[in-house]
Amino acid sequence: MSFETQYFKDLMHWIREHISKPEIIASIFWITVKIVLIYVIARVIIKVADKTIAHMVIAREKSPLKIDRRRSNTISILIHNLIAYAVNLVAIMLILGQLGLNLGPLLAGAGVLGLAIGFGAQSLVKDVITGFFIIFEDQFGVGDVIQIDQFKGTVEEIGIRVTRIKSWTGEVHIIPNGNIKQVTNFSTYNSIAIVDVTIAYDADIDRAMVLLNEVVAEVYEHTENIVKAPQVLGVQMIGNTDLKIRVIAECKPNKQGEVGRILNVEIKKYLDTHGIKQEKVEGN
Repeated sequence: MSFETQYFKDLMHWIREHISKPEIIASIFWITVKIVLIYVIARVIIKVADKTIAHMVIAREKSPLKIDRRRSNTISILIHNLIAYAVNLVAIMLILGQLGLNLGPLLAGAGVLGLAIGFGAQSLVKDVITGFFIIFEDQFGVGDVIQIDQFKGTVEEIGIRVTRIKSWTGEVHIIPNGNIKQVTNFSTYNSIAIVDVTIAYDADIDRAMVLLNEVVAEVYEHTENIVKAPQVLGVQMIGNTDLKIRVIAECKPNKQGEVGRILNVEIKKYLDTHGIKQEKVEGN
């Protein structure tokens, strides 16, 4: 008799002696039913959580304090993953318990391991928590121009752990979220372009004011980044040989530099054409 044949006979004998007993079959059946039930309940909990998260995101998008779709998706995915990990972990523990595994030593070992990881990854946990609140609170988004400490640039990516910003000269700064203490966002509200026009002391102020109103009105009509008609506020300062007339223009977020440069050029050309002598034009 071959080894394989003898092994098969021994296996069948063991099955008849142990598994074929009615009480063992009933026990295996109920354990299987419980495992399937645990699995189904876990899936249902995750599905219900997903639907609840979707309804919350939709409600937030309809509220006066809006959040863009990208951030909504990021938050919903993050919460889904947290709930899925927790539910699946509990389900696995319950299934192992049904299979007769003693969970006491396993839980104790997991607790010690988690404590060790927690001490070793404090900065990582801090980065993740800070990243979550940056996204959830809508502090800034991709495409915004922000300044973090000495780094200023356009946000390219907001991750759970790091934020990437690109400066106007091309450098990309990767900043751990846990290091972000204070952020200046230049893209939230409209900005103000300020131009100080310096004209000669003996120039005709009234005529200069009229000409400035004419030129800024023309610039406003042809510049889409200016959201309101610019204002000529009047004489800002009187010096010994010159005086300054201040012009302001409300423009789109972070467009004050571009608008200021356009105003400087057009004002210079217009005043030169009409014979108003300028010392210099200053803007910011």
